[in-house]
Amino acid sequence: DLIAGSEGTLGIVTEAELGLLPVARATISGVVFFRTADAALAACDAWRPVPALNMLEFLDGPSLELLRPRFPEIPHGAGGALLIEQDLGSEADLDAWLERMESAGALDEESWFGAEERDRERFRAFRHALPEIVNDVVRRRGFLKVGSDYAVPLDRGREMYEHYRRRLETEFPGQYVIFGHAGDAHLHVNILPESGEQFERSQRLMVEFAHEVVRMGGSVSAEDGLGKRKAHLLEIQYPAAALEAMRSVKTRLDRHWLLGRGDLFPAPA
Repeated sequence: DLIAGSEGTLGIVTEAELGLLPVARATISGVVFFRTADAALAACDAWRPVPALNMLEFLDGPSLELLRPRFPEIPHGAGGALLIEQDLGSEADLDAWLERMESAGALDEESWFGAEERDRERFRAFRHALPEIVNDVVRRRGFLKVGSDYAVPLDRGREMYEHYRRRLETEFPGQYVIFGHAGDAHLHVNILPESGEQFERSQRLMVEFAHEVVRMGGSVSAEDGLGKRKAHLLEIQYPAAALEAMRSVKTRLDRHWLLGRGDLFPAPA
């Protein structure tokens, strides 16, 4: 537990033993479309307890618009979507999705479902196309990617999304997407700046978001790590005494500060 999440600053992993899970007898996957992002997030809250659910991913309206040139089959009335994947125990599990979609007000006739491996891969490719397109847009505009990796407690997920959307509509209307792991209340914000001034302002907004996430009891790094570019966020989440304790552990395990130099903490003079 000490090494995990330390971003290579405390040790080097030379060997790992993995435990494998059995392959599911059958799996259903799909992309469920909704008229609004709010409806999609409401469905996410309702579906989170579904047993054997492996995926519950969210795409907002701007995300779908960014994807539409590559995937013109996206329904025109869609303003949000959820990607789901569930290991099936019986036919009843399959039938239950029709009831869930109807209850949630999903665009059931226009949503995509499949039970084959090729369907699962097609839907995952659809999901992963979004960050690829974002990276391409930002790169062509000549900037580094401006994105968040924040997460909040499950009961604050909708609140965090509303804060993101409200501030982004004020500061960067038409220049952002919100997507990601809604099942874990871990949504990514990506801003698409068009000028140097916007790039600087987007970085300040990400810091503002970090303060809000911490206020809600969340984390400034949920899966991707911080590294050199985002190490300053540690000071938002942890008090000075905690940061000093981290540096002490680093010195204890890596006396000469040889590992991950400059990551998270600057090397002592």
